[in-house]
Amino acid sequence: MENEKLDEIRGEINAIDDELVKLFVRRMQAAERVAEAKRGSARPVTDPARERAILARVAKAVGPDYENEARLLFTTLMSMSRGRQRAELAGDDGFAKEVSDALASTPDRFPSSATVACAGVEGSYAQQAVCRLVQFPSIFYFKGFDDVFTAVEKGMCDYGVLPIENSAVGSVTAVYDLMARHRFKIVKAMKLRIRHVLLAVPGAKMADVKEISSHPHALAQCSEFLRSMTSIRTVPATNTAAAAASLAASGRTDVAVIASRECAELYGLDVLKDDISNIASNYTRFICISKRDEIYPDADKFSVMMSLNHRPGALTDVLVKFAAVGVNLTKLESRPVPGSDFEFRFIFDFEASPRDPRVVRMLSGFLLDPEIEHFTFLGAYSEK
Repeated sequence: MENEKLDEIRGEINAIDDELVKLFVRRMQAAERVAEAKRGSARPVTDPARERAILARVAKAVGPDYENEARLLFTTLMSMSRGRQRAELAGDDGFAKEVSDALASTPDRFPSSATVACAGVEGSYAQQAVCRLVQFPSIFYFKGFDDVFTAVEKGMCDYGVLPIENSAVGSVTAVYDLMARHRFKIVKAMKLRIRHVLLAVPGAKMADVKEISSHPHALAQCSEFLRSMTSIRTVPATNTAAAAASLAASGRTDVAVIASRECAELYGLDVLKDDISNIASNYTRFICISKRDEIYPDADKFSVMMSLNHRPGALTDVLVKFAAVGVNLTKLESRPVPGSDFEFRFIFDFEASPRDPRVVRMLSGFLLDPEIEHFTFLGAYSEK
């Protein structure tokens, strides 16, 4: 009897849902007609006064028991309606053309040889990432991440390879901050297994070491090991491999460095301690950037950056649009906007095909959305 009653209620819900689907389609079609009526005029897509009136009317109609749920439902509906209007107004121009042109002009395969910029020196993890991404690279080393962006932007190198995120300590914030200052596209990405070891000059013993040097991210990734070395101070370096090269040149027995095992052979150093990372599955994600608009056939991931108006629900409106097209967000990062008080820039990574018209329409709509102060397409790419 209980199951029969439950089935009866569920049947009623199914019938209601069928009606809701029909009404939803009618509403979206009406939104498209609104967009067509506004085409060529100066009338904006967003009409805040009308939206407030709709929410007030709906809240009054449903009463206090369902007011919050009704507001959420209709806020979501209006957000999707605005997105549909902007997608219709965008048409095949702008962003859609940028993506289609890039798909048409990019070769079927990533080049096997190219000039590539990276930070550090021979033996760095960035150099290892370069050699995984490009079969026969001509590598140009630079001191800092900003120099890598500049080398690509000015055409000095075909590509640049930069660390963007580590599984143990999170994002490389310096790279994210530089993204807003340079013109580039992400064309490939990969995850590199990081195996930190402690290196010293031949003959040095653990008891001799008074100082350990490495890049701040490497020091953070080995924090548990370093905490056990209570009498040893840590000194930040510009790069793990640069620290190894400097130690080899100095010959100091009282200094050790955290770097890769490759640096031991490369610079004639001994391994004092193996596998000193906090976690065994330590990976760093590297991006490969280009000045050119390149989207290779195997691209299945997007990265975009946007600044939103500082108002309640602004981020929710964006997330609703991602959910509406069924894409899987793999990362949402917020960074403060320099020179602004409590304003943030958001970086979104999500899985989708650049050949999916729904995704392209969604991103086209973001470009037209006045609630999004700045929108930057960072690239569509594959990740190893």
